[in-house]
Amino acid sequence: MTAPTAKLARSAAMASITVAVILVALKTWASWRTGSTAMLGSLADSALDLIASLATLTGVWVASMPADEDHRFGHGKAEALAAIFQVMLIALSAFGIAVRAIMQLAGQHQTAAAGDGIAVSVIAIALTLALLGWQRYVMSRTRSLAIQTDHLHYKSDLLLNLSVIAALMLDQYAGLGLADPLFGLAIAAWLAFGAWRGASEAVDALMDREWPESRRIAFVEAAARHPELSNLHDLRTRTSGNRDFVQFHVDLPPAMTIEQAHAIIERVEEDLCGQFPGMELLIHIDPEGHVDEPGNPLVEDDEFAKLEKDA
Repeated sequence: MTAPTAKLARSAAMASITVAVILVALKTWASWRTGSTAMLGSLADSALDLIASLATLTGVWVASMPADEDHRFGHGKAEALAAIFQVMLIALSAFGIAVRAIMQLAGQHQTAAAGDGIAVSVIAIALTLALLGWQRYVMSRTRSLAIQTDHLHYKSDLLLNLSVIAALMLDQYAGLGLADPLFGLAIAAWLAFGAWRGASEAVDALMDREWPESRRIAFVEAAARHPELSNLHDLRTRTSGNRDFVQFHVDLPPAMTIEQAHAIIERVEEDLCGQFPGMELLIHIDPEGHVDEPGNPLVEDDEFAKLEKDA
């Protein structure tokens, strides 16, 4: 990360920690007052938010460190590791809430002090909305995976707090004694779904998943606007933190001098990096007609030819 984007990412992580500390304190009191499983689930979620936010802060701090002798590609994957840690906590939280809800269903436990629990949930919603707004602003400028995972979790908190309000109202004002544990189970299922989505994104980052097809095509189209290039093949793309890494082979005339070829590649790199900010680009030159791996479509398929075929 650059210094400004790293500062933004850290500010979002600190805001998340601050909100989590406030909510843990409020929900601890509300859980004691209401005895609600839904509120207890909300407390567990906020406590895990605090731990996860600390992990996020660590992740964005490490990811912002410049490349060094041992990490020549930078430290961007620290964000994916922080996201994996968050996912594990979310999954554990979902399991614990589900167990508590099932036990409550068996024991017919009654809740109390609905007004206190509802008031705390309304405060939690207001704080969460403010945090989500700041996180969206930061994400639009940093592309931080750790902040994105944190954002996903806090988005689920809105539904979670609304569920707590509904559970308390139905349980105490409508006399539906099963509402609280059933809402607790629903919250657990929602958290489990969020954990699965967050895990998918983090694993994709750690496994160097290729860019989405639409973005790959846009990149090839940009490269195709340079007529001096031909037979673009062995295109490889990946993302680490907020940095993109791209490499490919192109054919150039074998009689061309090294100086001429270098000048062409310099122009191409400058243009492509301008169109795709935050990208590190490596271009390998092949003499026209050269075949690296016969029969291997991952290496030899011409991306320019694919564009013409699909046009």
